[in-house]
Amino acid sequence: MQHLRSLLRSRLVLAFGVLVSVLVPVVTLPRLPHVSPWPVLLGLVPWVVGKYVLCPLRWRALTNADLKRRWHLRAYAEGELLGLLTPGHVGADVWRVHRLTASGLPRGDALVSVASDRLVGALGLVAFVAFAGATLPLRMALVATGVTVLAILVALVVRRVRPDLLPRRPLPPTRRLVHAFVLSAGYQLSIAALLMGTLAATGHDLSPLALLGAFGASQVAGAIPGPNGASPRDGALIAALMALGIPFQAALAAVAVKAAVAWVPALALGGVSLLLARRTLRDAVADPVVSCA
Repeated sequence: MQHLRSLLRSRLVLAFGVLVSVLVPVVTLPRLPHVSPWPVLLGLVPWVVGKYVLCPLRWRALTNADLKRRWHLRAYAEGELLGLLTPGHVGADVWRVHRLTASGLPRGDALVSVASDRLVGALGLVAFVAFAGATLPLRMALVATGVTVLAILVALVVRRVRPDLLPRRPLPPTRRLVHAFVLSAGYQLSIAALLMGTLAATGHDLSPLALLGAFGASQVAGAIPGPNGASPRDGALIAALMALGIPFQAALAAVAVKAAVAWVPALALGGVSLLLARRTLRDAVADPVVSCA
């Protein structure tokens, strides 16, 4: 955990993230014809609201802790930056657990908080895919069932071996769960907006429900980790878009642009938050020295 925190606060890592965010569109986009930036910007705005406002509020609704909205907004943005730098976005969850435990929440409660947020997000996606009329692949259903069974088995083992790791506070009430599902639905709509924007930038279009169906069907490949923009999930999304009639070049361009623009708010929001936190910590350490002098 300490290594991950040092990694995320490292100036070298932030500089590398900036370099990657610049190189990906510079190298990729000139090879992809007919890409217009304006539809991307129109789709990016609602996605940023969904990702960096609705998702943190959903996480807060599922967390039994007296922490302000601003705290969740900052912690979530910081985690997203680390998530982009780690395969499978695992760094985001690790960072959020760390931030919760550093704020005094027991580790078991922190794990349940992040796991519940992930579960509600996944169920929200499945609900939208079902609403879109897309048939979930049998493989996706089997993966979801397997993960659920595995989670139950792990909980039973932990309860017997390390009961101190289990949450000490009650789970969120039904009202807060419903609130989280509503926020998750808003986020799913923002994903559709971003996909519509990146696809429209290539001169093609699909209905929002069809896009969500393609996005949901591609999530089964997320079980295999990979870097942002070049993961099995991204390849599956390209294949899903092609199955809906989008040419390969346009599907590749839409997914590449989607991966590239994700760096912009992550660096602007998460990176700035980390730099401010680092400056505050440095000033706090320097104050006693100044007062002694």
